Amino acid sequence: MRLSRALNDKKLDLRLRDKLVHEGKMTHKEVEEYLKSLPDDSSNATTTGKVEDGGSQHD
Repeated sequence: MRLSRALNDKKLDLRLRDKLVHEGKMTHKEVEEYLKSLPDDSSNATTTGKVEDGGSQHD
């Protein structure tokens, strides 16, 4: 992987992305463009068959 691409991928890492947007070093538009450029890998998704409770309780 080229260094520039590796740095760009790191910048768009979920853990760092929100911080950069908050600091004004990255715009919401840049994030949206990146997300739209990602390929659709839904055909590669698998499930475990186990559904976990989300923790919400309704009375």
